[in-house]
Amino acid sequence: MLRAGFDFTLWLVLNLVFLVTSVTALIMAALARKDAYTAADKQTKNFWLIILGITVAVNLFVSVLFLSIAGLIASIVFFVDVRPALAQVSGGGRKGGSSSDGPYGPYNGGR
Repeated sequence: MLRAGFDFTLWLVLNLVFLVTSVTALIMAALARKDAYTAADKQTKNFWLIILGITVAVNLFVSVLFLSIAGLIASIVFFVDVRPALAQVSGGGRKGGSSSDGPYGPYNGGR
């Protein structure tokens, strides 16, 4: 009885995490400019909207773990690969410089 409740709670939490991740990815994909996808040399905006839309639908209506994990992987690919490329093309990324730049310019190690 206790294990069944734990299993149900775990499945509910996982399903919620999958759903929030896929909805967030879908919203971010929809908000990006259409030409930014081709400029970043990624798949088209329609492709990502379809993939992420299917992912949201699977997480809402189908209770199959394999499909949910496949959708999570698609969302992670969007977050890790596509979104940074879109931000860089759109000018939303870091504003130039290297990781050693400070507020007044590059750090040269005291030289």
